[in-house]
Amino acid sequence: MTKVKKGASYFYLGLVFLFLYAPILVLIVLSFNNSMSRTVWGGFTLKWYLNLTANDNIMDALGTTIRITLSSSILATILGTSAAIGIHYMKKRHAAIMLGATNIPLLNADIVTGISLMLLFTRFTPLGEFSVVLAHIAFSVPYVIFNVLPRLQSLSEACYEAAMDLGATPAYAFAKVVWPEIFPGVLSGFLMALTMSLDDFTITYFTKGAGVNTLSTMLYTQLRKGIQPELYALSTILFLLAFVLLLVINYKGEGRKEAHK
Repeated sequence: MTKVKKGASYFYLGLVFLFLYAPILVLIVLSFNNSMSRTVWGGFTLKWYLNLTANDNIMDALGTTIRITLSSSILATILGTSAAIGIHYMKKRHAAIMLGATNIPLLNADIVTGISLMLLFTRFTPLGEFSVVLAHIAFSVPYVIFNVLPRLQSLSEACYEAAMDLGATPAYAFAKVVWPEIFPGVLSGFLMALTMSLDDFTITYFTKGAGVNTLSTMLYTQLRKGIQPELYALSTILFLLAFVLLLVINYKGEGRKEAHK
């Protein structure tokens, strides 16, 4: 009976991994296909990777995506970390109200958020790259808060107060006592904001305006006339970069755990 349960669990796990990673595997295979068709194998080639930098549309969309993603993620991390510190030191009732307000962007449908931000921006500023950055900050800040706040709640205030009693300034005590403890949460929040910004389509589509294209919105427009194979190559590179980053972060996390033992 134990072997049956074990086999069933492995089978279920295999189905989950197949469902999650089979589309990515198909994408990687198509990036090496020497054919414009998505169903016919035309032989192995690297030309889509070699032609990638020569495709101005894709490079422009990639540059826009990187600018929007990095700027919005950095600003969202700064704002989210500051907000988490403020919420942590609020009274319990006020903190509960603020956390409830912070939950709204997470629970709200993307299309509702996108349309409401579009209406707001068209009233006060032209739609463009700047409006997309503001929109991405708006939905990324809550993810940073919910990553940083648990680290603050697990931090003993006695250490900070002891540093102050020993003559440290508030800024120095924060940098030497609080920051090292909350940094993993800040980094997790930054990476989540980075991922959400890079992955977003709906809110970007409603707030980008004419002439601004990220990779996701450019891919949507190309679905009608056929996706360029160079996009398969670029998607494969982005996936491999994210995979390597994940391995590095996990490796460093294991290293810290071993050091603390």
